[in-house]
Amino acid sequence: MTEQTVPFRDLKVDDIKKLVDEGRDVVDVREDWEWNKGHIPGARHVVLSSILANPTAQKFSDGTIFVCQVGERSAVASEMAVALGVKDVVNFRGGTKAWKDAGLRLEVP
Repeated sequence: MTEQTVPFRDLKVDDIKKLVDEGRDVVDVREDWEWNKGHIPGARHVVLSSILANPTAQKFSDGTIFVCQVGERSAVASEMAVALGVKDVVNFRGGTKAWKDAGLRLEVP
């Protein structure tokens, strides 16, 4: 029996908070209007459609955390990053909604 390789990790808010505190890069893939309502402090904004339209235009470091509202769009971005050769990619399962629901601070531009 062969072990299936998981292309990226799906982590929830407690684990994500630890990684953010360690200084991991966070990329928010939501639309502009969503970003402007508040995002994880220190996150970089790269709309998912721009990643899909031109995957090699963006540079993502190993260990990048991808986030959207609940974790679906960021999973797509995570898959793209893995396909581009990024290592230790993390998808924030629960997304910005889980961050806010946990009482964690959002940054507003």
